[in-house]
Amino acid sequence: MWVVFLPSGGGFSLILNNITKDKIIAEDIIVADSFFKRLKGLMFTKELSPQAGMYIYPCSSIHTFFMNYTIDVLYLDVNNKILAIDEDMKPRKVGRIVKGAVAVVELNCGKVKETNTGIGQTVQFI
Repeated sequence: MWVVFLPSGGGFSLILNNITKDKIIAEDIIVADSFFKRLKGLMFTKELSPQAGMYIYPCSSIHTFFMNYTIDVLYLDVNNKILAIDEDMKPRKVGRIVKGAVAVVELNCGKVKETNTGIGQTVQFI
């Protein structure tokens, strides 16, 4: 059984920090940790601001149906280590299923490249 300690999404956002690189990735991460929040995700939203993103837990795969923009995706293990990355994931696509992933972070397209974020690095939510 995996346990991830993260404040529940209650109308506030978190900062996503790459502790391997000591660099902030995004400053406005919304938490989707209930069935309905995970179900809706970013569907039907018009855009994602440059510093925004969504942390989806529990989750090991995503889709971009009913989305209007391209995103970058981080797949995290129980220790918030990045197991896989999908860059420039276009609308109406299905992401891969990542073995060992317990959470996903959806980010503005280009954020992975901009912050030099990579597989094997570890992130933290603050």
